[in-house]
Formats: sequence, C-alpha cells, structure tokens
Amino acid sequence: MSCLLQPTGVSRRGFTLVELLVVIAIIGLLVGLLLPAVQAVRETARRMQCQNNLHQIGIAMHNYHAAFRKLPPGGIEVRPETPRGKQIAWSAMVLPFLEQSAVYSQIDFNYAFDHPVNREVAATPIEAYLCPSTARPQVLNRGKGATDYGGIYGERILTTNYPPRGVLIHDQAIRFRDITDGLTRTLMISEDANFRDGQWINAWNLFDQAFPINRAPSFENDIRSMHPQGANGLFADGSVVFMNESMELELLASICTRNGNEQTADLDR
Repeated sequence: MSCLLQPTGVSRRGFTLVELLVVIAIIGLLVGLLLPAVQAVRETARRMQCQNNLHQIGIAMHNYHAAFRKLPPGGIEVRPETPRGKQIAWSAMVLPFLEQSAVYSQIDFNYAFDHPVNREVAATPIEAYLCPSTARPQVLNRGKGATDYGGIYGERILTTNYPPRGVLIHDQAIRFRDITDGLTRTLMISEDANFRDGQWINAWNLFDQAFPINRAPSFENDIRSMHPQGANGLFADGSVVFMNESMELELLASICTRNGNEQTADLDR
C-alpha cells in the first residue's frame, strides 16, 4: 500500500504589488522628509563659510589700516568720474593681507584693471572672495576673478548720498576715526552675490544701498545673497553679522553711512 507525502512547511510567497507600492511610498515619504533637512544643514555650512570669508577680509582690512593708518580707497580713478581711469578696487589692494602677495605682486597699478597687461592676473580666482552658496558655472566673471562681496559706498534709501558717506569710496582713504557713527554700527562690506560687475580687481564692486536686502533689481549693485532670508555683512569693527532681509529700511540706511549721526538701536549679534 502506497502513501502520499503531504507538505508540512508553511507556504512562501513574495510581496504583492500593493505591498510593494506601499513600501515605495513610505520610502519616498521618508526621503521627502529627509532631503530638506540635509539641504538646510548644507546651507548652514555654506553660510558659515561665507561668514568666515568676510571675517578673513575684515582681518585683512584691519591689518591694512594698522600698516597704513587708513583703509584702502574703495577704488582708484573710478569711471565715469575719471574717464578711462584705472578703476582698481579695494579688494585688489588688500591682497597681501589675505595671504595673496604673489597675486598682488603681479598687478601693475600703473595701468587700468582691464588693460591687457593685467589680463592674466585679473583672471586669478581668489577663494576668500567667493561665497559657496552662489551657484556659478565657473569662478570667473566675464574673464576676470569673481567676487561676491562689495564695498559700501553709502545709501540712497533716505538721501542722495552726495557727498558719499560710506566707508569705501572713490579716491579717498577713510580712517577709523572718520567713522563717527561707531565701528560697531557701520557696515563696511557686504554680500553682492553673482553681480555682473562682481570682479575683485574692478572698482565697480562698490555700491550705495537703495533697496531692501535681497530685493534689488538684477541691474542694481546692492546687498544680495543666495542665502535664504538675508545676507552677511562685515562691520568696521571686524564683526560679521547675518542681516535679515526684513530689516527696517531706516536701520539699513543708517548702518550704510559712516557719519550720519543716526540714533538707532544696535543690531543683534
């Protein structure tokens, strides 16, 4: 008499299509929740690097002042005030104090920033002048080393800025004692990210503030950044502050002048 053996184990089966779709949906949801957090962490790191850049620039400006008892002029022979002028920027003059003496020694200050004799050195990228949050295909801006930082020439929010009342102005070197509003209340340099004339050798990287932070039209030199909700600024005392784009315009105007004698509260630091 033959006997039939019956299977004694539990039957096995794979995921059903519904179960697979549920798993995929859960994974997608988790990725969707995680990605913004990762991006926020990365942006925080980039913003800190940008602040470190400005901190290094601040040290360079203070060391320049210690060496020459004055800050560099915002620019030499800036056009169109000086037709066919040299138009060399403050950011070129402080290079030795940014550990860029080799680059500085190649600049011929007898010629304009865009003269052929300065073409090669002008195309040198300077890392301290580049904000990592600024998306750009290359570190050159129209063939010259880019900068995301501009000098403060004054403000046009409340006044015409004539004569200019910023810290970095054309053909004039300001001393710390000339900043009568106080070093802690006076903005010296700020972000002006990815602007058309943002070249470290070109003295058009100066501006008088005319709009709220991050709100200027693309053709205007102004405080702008790729950071959410604000931009970094370097004050004359060497401190770096993240300035919220909702800052009151009267306060913004006051910190952009060196001698306005405005009665304003200090920024949160």
